[in-house]
Amino acid sequence: MAPAQERMSRVDTAWLRMDTEANLMMIVGVWFIRPGITVAALRERVEARLLQYARFRQRVVQDALGAVWEEDEDFDINRHVLQEILMPRRGQSREAALQQRVAELAATPLDPAHPLWQFQLVEDYENGQSVMIARIHHCIADGVALVTVTLSITDGGKAPPKRLQQPRDDQDWLTDVLLRPISDMTIKAIHLAGDGVGKSVEVLAHPPHPLDSSMDMARMGYQAVSDVAAFALMEDDSPTLLKGSPGTRKKVAWADGLPLDAVKAVGKAMNASVNDVLLSCVAGAFGRYLSEQGENPSGKEIRVMVPVNLRPLEKAYQLGNRFGLVPLVLPIGIANPVERLYAVRQRMQELKGSFQPVLAFGLLAVAGLLIKPVQQAMLGIFAKKTTAVMTNLPGPAEALKFCGSTVERLMFWVPQSGDIGVGVSILTYAGNVQFGLITAEALVPEPQAIIDHFAPEFNKLLMLTLMLPWGEENEF
Repeated sequence: MAPAQERMSRVDTAWLRMDTEANLMMIVGVWFIRPGITVAALRERVEARLLQYARFRQRVVQDALGAVWEEDEDFDINRHVLQEILMPRRGQSREAALQQRVAELAATPLDPAHPLWQFQLVEDYENGQSVMIARIHHCIADGVALVTVTLSITDGGKAPPKRLQQPRDDQDWLTDVLLRPISDMTIKAIHLAGDGVGKSVEVLAHPPHPLDSSMDMARMGYQAVSDVAAFALMEDDSPTLLKGSPGTRKKVAWADGLPLDAVKAVGKAMNASVNDVLLSCVAGAFGRYLSEQGENPSGKEIRVMVPVNLRPLEKAYQLGNRFGLVPLVLPIGIANPVERLYAVRQRMQELKGSFQPVLAFGLLAVAGLLIKPVQQAMLGIFAKKTTAVMTNLPGPAEALKFCGSTVERLMFWVPQSGDIGVGVSILTYAGNVQFGLITAEALVPEPQAIIDHFAPEFNKLLMLTLMLPWGEENEF
């Protein structure tokens, strides 16, 4: 008897089909655990907790209509939870060896014959620590959902009942979450940005036919291609060393975290949000790096795609992908840290209430369901307009416990689509803000040279904050 099948949602199918040789659609995470744990303990915890989510026992089978989930009858926990042995080269630190291994895994496809996830454990990393490297394909879940999955497998956590793990189908979700909040006034305002955009939103809000057949999806797809004019008219990014053909080799980097309390204090003193402060540091770090490479960043800006959660927080436990994307311009050419901070703040305010998450969601979802040449053409538009993908996720305020040990540090890296070669990840965890960077080796052979500038750029703002008069409102 053949295993039962469940149709994969349109959005999740899009992420499944966006894999390219240059960019695999995997979310990669690293946990530093002290005292160290064993592979046997990790397998036991994964079987008891993670496998309560049906998705992690299911493999993906592609067909003419997209893809389906089906139970992997040959499922073997030993295939998905493995021991990893680091073997540093002569003169190479264990941290450098770990970064190299993470980068290799980020560029290594998961086995499509089995569920699309894998954990690898370095039992004895250094100083009594273990390190777990986790890879999960984006078609299973987005970052917000995976944070909830993370919490469910830690000590004291639990998975939600199976009937609550999966959201309703895409059509209902699009209607309830994206389309009903769009009022007639909003649609009229969108028309001011271009007839194509307004038309595409109206087609989604009032489809002439049900969207269940492949013909309907094709019609929607080619309508979306023609309606992408507003996004296509957006100016291309400034040409920098960060853009180009990415190749297939990856590099990853990380740095010591910033104290969250200090970031909040700077934001309060400067009348800016925590996100404004962090994004300003990212912009400054990119500018410093380009300057060191002999490229003058003055007057230049780069555009990064920032995911926006479209799932109600009370439903964060649901797997799948429920987010849009907004293009944020980072002023990398502004050397003055305060001027740069307020430029970032202004750009963030301009994005509030934007329809861009709806447009980007629709484009990415449709792109993954079209024939490959059209899909690549649509993703190529994003690559021309964008230098990087950047994600900022709030994690637990207290350090997690796992198999009786403490998760001292969490990091993750986001995938990049098309020919985008840079990914920035920001995660708030246990009172610290952790930065992660993944790059195409062909574009940025040493991403550590970028990430090492994040803290110095923040310290400039911190120093200026300490120089401000106490007890007074500061306005710039």
